[in-house]
Amino acid sequence: MATHALTAGRTVARVARPFHTYEGAGFPVRRPFPTEELPFVDPFLMIDQVGPVELAPGEAKGAPPHPHRGFETIQYVLDGDIANADSRGHRAVVRAGGVQWLTAGSGIVHEALPTPEFLASGGRQHMLQIWLNLPARLKGVPPRSQNVEPADLPVAVTPEGAELTVLAGTSHGVTGPFETRTPVLVAHGRLAPGTRAEFTAPAGHNAMVYVMRGEATVSGEHLPDGHLAVLARDGERFTVEAPEATGAPAAAGAPGAVTEVLVLTGEPIGEPVARSGPFVMNTPDELRRADRDFRQGLMGRMPV
Repeated sequence: MATHALTAGRTVARVARPFHTYEGAGFPVRRPFPTEELPFVDPFLMIDQVGPVELAPGEAKGAPPHPHRGFETIQYVLDGDIANADSRGHRAVVRAGGVQWLTAGSGIVHEALPTPEFLASGGRQHMLQIWLNLPARLKGVPPRSQNVEPADLPVAVTPEGAELTVLAGTSHGVTGPFETRTPVLVAHGRLAPGTRAEFTAPAGHNAMVYVMRGEATVSGEHLPDGHLAVLARDGERFTVEAPEATGAPAAAGAPGAVTEVLVLTGEPIGEPVARSGPFVMNTPDELRRADRDFRQGLMGRMPV
């Protein structure tokens, strides 16, 4: 089926390998960007994959209170429970399959911790954290949190049998439930061996495919587990394919296993990006102001 991929309009401009690091209170993440070689893919600033990992009781970790300003965070929980709280008084538990979309805007203090129940019992932890930039005209909007339960995330099935959960934007006849500040597509694809899915990215939009599990072929380019394909802007369509089954049952990540991918497309903002830790602005002066505002409590404080 690889011949179908060769007809896709977009070619692969580059392939990025994942970088392994630790975040929050010390949980390990796999990160295709930002890195020195690939600082961001406008308008997306970061992809972090946490797990999947099996945790014993007491091992689960999260992100204690930390500030954000100037961008949005997308927390997609695939396994485990995350209790979110922020300085605006909003609290919500995101359970397996659910999503929190946090627009930090003018500034907010936020925490994301395992629920007491999950911390006590342990279990499988797996989630994606995606950072999405805001244009200068929207960096000062009031913070907002959107939460969607798993049942409210639409799922499409391609004619070839691939299953797609659409968080934002429109693909394969379904539209994600989140209101976005910039035109983007955020979709989670599950491809059984030998299946494929074709996507459309508007001319001028950036597009990329991250392999969360298994391996895939994107526009004729083979991608191992954890690798990211950044597509050129030389067309509007591209195809993602899973390898054919090899006969015997396959372990996760091996040829013939179900392939899972994250598909992102977005309209580039095209503005300078100044970033420092949890702040993403346009200039170094704005970063210094954000840090000062946080230290003075102007982004709010976590309720006791």
